[in-house]
Amino acid sequence: MQRTNLGNMQCPIARSLDRVGEWWSILILRDAFAGLTRFDQFQKSLGIAPNMLSRRLNGLVESGLLERRRYNERPPRDEYVLTEVGRDFRPVLWSLLAWGNKHFAPEGHAVVVADSVTGIAADPVLVDRNSGRPLTIPEFRSAAGPAADERTRRRHAFAARQAAAQTQKAGG
Repeated sequence: MQRTNLGNMQCPIARSLDRVGEWWSILILRDAFAGLTRFDQFQKSLGIAPNMLSRRLNGLVESGLLERRRYNERPPRDEYVLTEVGRDFRPVLWSLLAWGNKHFAPEGHAVVVADSVTGIAADPVLVDRNSGRPLTIPEFRSAAGPAADERTRRRHAFAARQAAAQTQKAGG
């Protein structure tokens, strides 16, 4: 089955999913943030088949989230280290963790985000850097940016009209 390439779409969500939109890739990144770097460490942690792990690691290297570094020449062995692009994925993981804890952990939180110094659990939220307001409030929506093509502009214009109609309906 041919995989659809989302990397050429204008939508940054689609482009991001093209790089990490497969669950093994996200779990590999999770483990990389926990300090795992070697193939056997990832395989033991995830219980993933070697051929699948090789494909996912290669994909993350090609996408620029991990860097392959040789740590042994004979036999040749590589480790996988987060790049700057990969390290920028951390807030995405924290958001998934918080969302999963809120909606899919009826038994309680098995994993939390914690302050490294105090050990106190954090409550991750995504905020606008300019205003400090949480992005979960209805006053925020996606909008076409300066590089948007006509299709993207139409899609976002439609979404804006829908949101305005909902707001007007709720207020009236």
